[in-house]
Amino acid sequence: MNNYTIITDSSCDLPDSLVKELELEVLPLAFIMDGKTYRNYPDNREMAPKDFYNKQREGSMATTNAVNVGEAADAMEAVLKRGEDVLVLAFSSGLSTTCNSFQIAAGDLAEQYPDRKIFVVDTLCASLGQGMFVYQAARLRQAGKSMEEVRDWAEQNRLNQCHWFTVNDLFFLKKGGRVSAATAVVGTMLQIKPVMHVDNEGHLIKVDTARGRKASLNALVAKVGELSEDPASQTMFISNSDCLEDAQYVADEIKKKYGTKEIIINSIGPVIGAHTGPGCVALFFMGKHR
Repeated sequence: MNNYTIITDSSCDLPDSLVKELELEVLPLAFIMDGKTYRNYPDNREMAPKDFYNKQREGSMATTNAVNVGEAADAMEAVLKRGEDVLVLAFSSGLSTTCNSFQIAAGDLAEQYPDRKIFVVDTLCASLGQGMFVYQAARLRQAGKSMEEVRDWAEQNRLNQCHWFTVNDLFFLKKGGRVSAATAVVGTMLQIKPVMHVDNEGHLIKVDTARGRKASLNALVAKVGELSEDPASQTMFISNSDCLEDAQYVADEIKKKYGTKEIIINSIGPVIGAHTGPGCVALFFMGKHR
């Protein structure tokens, strides 16, 4: 009997239609823009991604807030009160304190609900990489796997979730301390684009550079050949910050080169987009290692 619910947070960037299909509970993270706080719901009810990135282009800056312990507890307790167990798949601890909030809240709730089971897994993933991971776990749940089986699968497979990003504008990475001011200035002048990934500790790390936008997109495509296992049969994910044509280019190249049949594309939400700015393309697939 699969009497449990999977909870994640809106860093996962999953389309609302998939959230509903997979029967997920998604806790919306908060962001602040122009002095106003918004919640990043999967249906984008408070601000559409296009509006968010247009505001960034006009000079507005966004900051983000992690889930606090109270919010995490409220989300889990709503499920526990229904008589269901809880499996949390949380935003990477290398990028946010959200997972830590879930872990603290789980410890508190375990005492109040001794007959219920609560598991929290640090996905070490972000954006649609987290979404892909949650998607795979939810499919296992729908196939009849127990909560313990899905938790074990998650802990054994999280370091096979490959995350590869590139950005068009180094300004936002400079603002977030990901690259130095000098690197941003020189890189912008010479059209040097960073190629980054999320490492085994869940941190966003610059790995390489490419000269020009097309070269950086092709570098993402090449990572599939380098790292993936059985790319033709995988469901891959691509997220983008208001540059759908570039995301579609990467998807088309992967389908052409590797025979991948299903690639899900969605927007990067404001929580990640606050740090990348417009023009980020991120590719996610299962690989031998990250």
